[in-house]
Amino acid sequence: MGRLAWGCLVMGFVMFLTVPGALAWSKEGHELTCRIAQSLLEAEAEEAVKKLLPDYVEGDLSALCVWPDRIRILYKYRWTSPLHYINTPDNECSFDYSRDCHNANGVKDMCVAGAIKNFTSQLQDYRQGTGDSRLNMTEALLFLSHFVGDIHQPLHVGFTSDEGGNTIALRWFRRKSNLHHVWDKEIIVDALKDYYEKDLELLLEDLQRNYTDGIWSDDVPSWSHCEDLSNCVDGWAKESIQVACRWAYKGVEAGMTLSDEYFNTRMPWVMKRIAQGGIRLAMILNQVFGASQEGFVAAA
Repeated sequence: MGRLAWGCLVMGFVMFLTVPGALAWSKEGHELTCRIAQSLLEAEAEEAVKKLLPDYVEGDLSALCVWPDRIRILYKYRWTSPLHYINTPDNECSFDYSRDCHNANGVKDMCVAGAIKNFTSQLQDYRQGTGDSRLNMTEALLFLSHFVGDIHQPLHVGFTSDEGGNTIALRWFRRKSNLHHVWDKEIIVDALKDYYEKDLELLLEDLQRNYTDGIWSDDVPSWSHCEDLSNCVDGWAKESIQVACRWAYKGVEAGMTLSDEYFNTRMPWVMKRIAQGGIRLAMILNQVFGASQEGFVAAA
C-alpha cells in the first residue's frame, strides 16, 4: 500500500477512536484480552501483527481492540453491528449455529460466531499472499481480536427478548445501570477500584499469574486446544450462554439492586472469561500467522 493510502488509514483509526459507541467488554476488558493474547504470540505471529498495525500504536494490539465498537455507528460500518452478539431463544440456555447465527433480517452467519470464522479465514490469506490489501487485513485483525473478546462476554450470547440483558434496567449499588452493562463494565471497573488501585497493569499481572501457575493453569491446555475452528467457536458461544444462564441472569429481576453478593460471586467468572478470550485469540493468531503449515481446520 502506498504511503498516502496508509497515512489515510492511520488518520481514520485516530478519528474513529474518538467516536463514542455502544460497548461490548468495556475498554478495559478488551484491552486485557488483547494484551493477554499478544503476550502469548509466537515470533512469526508477533511480527505479522505488528506489520498490520498502524505505526502510531507502536506494535500494541490492545490500543485498537476497542475500534470495532467505535466505528459501528458510522454508515460504512453499520453492517457490522449484528456481529458483536448472538440472540438465543429465551431460557433455553443453548446455542445452535444454524438456528441462532443470523441478523434481524434472517441473513445467515451475521453474528459474533460467524464473524470470528469469517475474519480468521480472511487472515489466513495473509500468509498465503492472496489478501486484497493491507487495509483489509488490518481491519480483519482488529475485528477478529475484538470479536473473540465479545464472544467470551456471557451476555453477548444472551436471550433475544431482553437483548442480552440490555433491557433489564436495575441498580448497580447506587448507580442506574442494566444487566448487560454490569457484565460489560461495572464488575471490571469496581474490581479495579477495590482490589487493584485502579491500575490495569496490576489486574493483568494477576490474570497472568492465575493462568500461568495459579488456579486456571491446569485448564489452559483445554482452553487453547482447537483442531476445527468452527467447532471451537461454537463451543465458546455455548460456554457463554451457559455462564449467562447460571450466573448473569440467575436471581436477577428488572428494578432490583445488585451489590456485594452479586459482585463477589460473578467477578471470578468475568475474569476467567477475559483470560479465556485472550488465550484463545493468541491460539488463533499463532495458527494463522505461524511458520508451521499445520493448524486447525478453518471455517470456509
